[in-house]
Amino acid sequence: MSDVESVASLGAGSRATVTDSMVRVDLHTAAGRDNERLIRPILAAATLFSGLIVGLVIVFVVWRSIPAWHAEGLKFLTRDGWDTQLENAWNSSDSWPFFGAWPLLAGTILTTLGAVIVSTFIGVGAAVFIAEIAPGWLRRPIETIVQLLAGVPSVVFGLVGLAVIVPYIANHWVPGNSGDVLTDVSLDGTCLLAAVAVLSFMILPFFVTVAVDSLRAVPRSYLDGGLALGMTRWRTITRIQIPTAMPGLLAGIMLAAARAIGEAIAISMVGGSLAYVPNLVHGPLYFLLEPLRTMASAIVDTGSDAADVPAIAAALFALASVLLVFSLTLSLLARWVFTAYNRRLNVDTGRHV
Repeated sequence: MSDVESVASLGAGSRATVTDSMVRVDLHTAAGRDNERLIRPILAAATLFSGLIVGLVIVFVVWRSIPAWHAEGLKFLTRDGWDTQLENAWNSSDSWPFFGAWPLLAGTILTTLGAVIVSTFIGVGAAVFIAEIAPGWLRRPIETIVQLLAGVPSVVFGLVGLAVIVPYIANHWVPGNSGDVLTDVSLDGTCLLAAVAVLSFMILPFFVTVAVDSLRAVPRSYLDGGLALGMTRWRTITRIQIPTAMPGLLAGIMLAAARAIGEAIAISMVGGSLAYVPNLVHGPLYFLLEPLRTMASAIVDTGSDAADVPAIAAALFALASVLLVFSLTLSLLARWVFTAYNRRLNVDTGRHV
C-alpha cells in the first residue's frame, strides 16, 4: 500500500469514527430531551401540589377562626384572662365566651425577640469564625455539627432545658423572698429566661447557616482591597465584610424568628404554661423569672378534648391564624431581602469552599 493509500484509509477511518461519535451524541441528546420533557411536568405537578396543600391549610385555618374574629374582633388580641376564660368555656358551652389572647401574644413576642437577640450575637461570632478564621481541618466538622443541631427534635431541647436550665435557675437565680414580691404567681424556674435560653439554641443553627453563606458571598476583592489599604484582618471583617453581608444576615434573622414563633413543645416545657405577662415593674430580675405561655404552646396545651367545644376551637384557630400571618410575613420578607442581596452581589466571589 502506498503512502497516499494509507493516508486515505486513515482519513476514512477517522471520518467513520467521528461519524459514529456524532451519532452517539445525537442519540444521547435526544434521550436527554425526552427525559427533560418527562421530568418537567412531574416537577411542575409537584410544585403545584405543594402550593395547593399550603393554600388549603391557610384557607382552612382562616375559615375555622372566623367565628372568633367575628365575635371579638381585634379585642381578641388586646384583652387578657385566657386561662380563666378557657376554663369557663369548657365548663359552660351555653353562651359564647370572650377570649383575651394578649398574654399569649406578649409571651410569643418576648420569647421570640429575646431568642433572636441572643442567637444573633452568638451566631454572628460563630459565622465569622467558620467563614474566615477556622482552619480547613476544623471548619468542616463545625459546620457538620451546626447542621446536625438543626435536625435535633424540639422536645429534646425542651427536655434538656427542663433537666438542666430550669433547676439551675430555681436554685441560683430565684430569690428566697420571691413570694413576698409576687403573690399571684410562684417562681419555680420555668420562666421567660429559661424559654429564651432554650429557644436561642434551637434557632441558632438556622441563623448560623444563612450567616456563613452570606459572609462567604462577599467578593474576595472587597476584603483584599481592605487589606491592601493597611486594614487589619479583624477590621476588614467588621468594617467591610459584615456590613456588606448585612442584608443576608437580616434574612437569616427573619428566618430564625419565623422558626421561633411557631415553637410549642419546648416552650411549653420550660416557659411555665401560664397565660401571664412578665412585668418590668417588679424589676429586671423578676421580669426574667416570671412564667409565660406563647400562642403555639397554648394550642398544644389545650388538648384535643377542649377543642371539641366550638368556642375554644375557634379561639385556637384564631391563634393559629395569627401565627400563620407572622410566619408567612417573616418568610416572605426574608426571601425578598435575600433575593435583593444576591442580585447586589451577582459577581464571582473568588472563593473555593
